[in-house]
Amino acid sequence: MTNAPQSNATAGIAFIVAGMVAISVNDMLIKQLSSGYPLHQMVFLRSSIGILLSFALLQYEGGVSLLKTRHPWLHIVRCLMVVVSNMTFFVALAAAPLAEVTALFFAAPLFITVLSIPFLGEKVGPMRITAVVAGFAGVVIMQRPWEGGEAETANRIVLMLPVLSALTYAANQILTRKLGATTKASALAIYIQGMFILVSLAFFVVAGDGRFAAGASDPSLNFLLRAWTWPADGDWIYMIALGLNSGVVGYCLAQAYRMADAATVAPFEYTGLPMAILWGWLIWGELPDPIVWLGILLIMGSGLFVFFREKQKARQVARAEVKGRY
Repeated sequence: MTNAPQSNATAGIAFIVAGMVAISVNDMLIKQLSSGYPLHQMVFLRSSIGILLSFALLQYEGGVSLLKTRHPWLHIVRCLMVVVSNMTFFVALAAAPLAEVTALFFAAPLFITVLSIPFLGEKVGPMRITAVVAGFAGVVIMQRPWEGGEAETANRIVLMLPVLSALTYAANQILTRKLGATTKASALAIYIQGMFILVSLAFFVVAGDGRFAAGASDPSLNFLLRAWTWPADGDWIYMIALGLNSGVVGYCLAQAYRMADAATVAPFEYTGLPMAILWGWLIWGELPDPIVWLGILLIMGSGLFVFFREKQKARQVARAEVKGRY
């Protein structure tokens, strides 16, 4: 008998697409507000609102008893991976174009493939390894190692942040699939929102008065370390939207990976990339240059090849198992 959640491909795809729409709105709002508020304040406000929505969904799915778990340390590790992934991504948003940061983040499927070898014991053939190498070549191209000084669109360290975000996100998804077998999506979302609240409060205690932002000229450091500020009247609607959106994102992503296998769901995460390009163009007039487009195509093409190759391999294994029963 297995503890794996029942696969429901259609519902999983619907949840992941809804989650990517919510994520694109979330990223747009974070970037829009990044010049006026510190990241940890926005994280605190959005998670405080989002956790209320998550508790409402928890009550719908069965009540607070669902928060009990036999794997508390795995949940803590998963939550920390999500916190690192989100905060490195958002810090990069303050100093780099939305489409570029989002494209670099989509190296996550390549990391999932690599991490599945030691952690899940999966065998990855030469075709997928080649695709992974091509995808990472796209990451390197987008770093523009041949440029320097004023030619750079963003500090190279800043451009490495979404790559770190992708790595920690990949680790989170592997843990989500494992823990989702016994934990409801609403509970998974509550654990993450709770961790966000704790981490943002720790930032407030250490840096909430802005003492470490004095003299910092880098927009990413300013975003991370500036003092908390009471939101302007016109910004409260955006803060509330961030909070509600946060609850939707956490629930939809956890539900998608609970209801369907990763090889089915993950390719639909790429719907977030055209959304990011659209927001960047509509709001900030940003469009990727040819080098960025080349990197985007390599990363996106490699990721999609990996997923479709995994589905093909899964069908071949299934057919072999069926034949073996007769």
